[in-house]
Amino acid sequence: MSELKTNKISTNDQNNVAIDNALGLKSYTTAQRDALTSAAGDMIYNTTDSKVQVYDGSAWSDLGGPNVFEVDYVVVAGGGGGITTFRGGGGAGGVISSVDQSGGTDNTAEDSLYLQTSTNYAITIGAGGSGLSLGNGSHFGAITTSGGGFSQGGNGSRGFDGASGAGGSYGNSGAAGSGQVNQGNDGGLGQTDFSSSRVGAGGGGGAGGVGAAAPNKDNGGAGGVGVYANILTTTQATAASVGEVSGSNVYFGGGGGGSIGSNSTGSPGAGGLGGGGDGNNSGTGNAGTANTGGGGGTGGSGIVIIKFPDTYTMGGGTGLTIHTPSSPPSGFTLKVFTAGTGTISFS
Repeated sequence: MSELKTNKISTNDQNNVAIDNALGLKSYTTAQRDALTSAAGDMIYNTTDSKVQVYDGSAWSDLGGPNVFEVDYVVVAGGGGGITTFRGGGGAGGVISSVDQSGGTDNTAEDSLYLQTSTNYAITIGAGGSGLSLGNGSHFGAITTSGGGFSQGGNGSRGFDGASGAGGSYGNSGAAGSGQVNQGNDGGLGQTDFSSSRVGAGGGGGAGGVGAAAPNKDNGGAGGVGVYANILTTTQATAASVGEVSGSNVYFGGGGGGSIGSNSTGSPGAGGLGGGGDGNNSGTGNAGTANTGGGGGTGGSGIVIIKFPDTYTMGGGTGLTIHTPSSPPSGFTLKVFTAGTGTISFS
């Protein structure tokens, strides 16, 4: 026999029913909700999303409040550069991502963002550093990355701190720059015999690994490896000219290779996988690759990539260079921002 229990229900002359205690809806996680056999008009409290939701006969919708949806991202800052000869490798720009990534130390996937419609979100693509300057930070909404450290060549110089630190060169025992936790790694130490122009500069730190120390005064250290964050396929990345493709992965944030002195008899250090520029012989190192965040003689510029449900439309973007990859994952739209500063919104 069915049974109805209540402490108190009252009515007024308008035929409304008043309940003294709070009305508690049945609570379900998203997975439990999706396993229900539901009918139009069913209402629950979703403990995963902290939302009251109602079933319209085909889908669950939030009841009241803003329209919120999930967005994945990869945000990469500009790599660090260097100046004059015999310099250490520039540090890579910081990499923060919500997609699975690997190859890194102190660099793990972050939570996705939950954005609202009819709200502006700022995007900035950081340029690479040149001369005595760090790489420039990139950001998307609440996500901000720091630029890579730069290396100053010449007598008495060193690598400087950044998202990833620059490699060491002359002086200060070849001191190298330090990286930031969850964005990059330290640069490698250099070795110097200034009187004979024999210099082995250290490699710049990468988003995925430390820069290698110079093995001796005749050879430069390799740049640290970047991380792969496969929000794009290798085909999509190649078409957009972003990241560095290796095998089935797309890498970002490689450290620059360390240069060597004019009388050194060995070889400069190789740039790290992820757009790091190679070191040079008695000169400023090669540039990091654009839109990778790689360190180098001039750092490679950064990038922002986002993925969102295709039931939403992105607007705005004035001042930004935007690429829309073909063949996105089913149900999603991809946007690649390669330069500029601006705002976007969704509807």
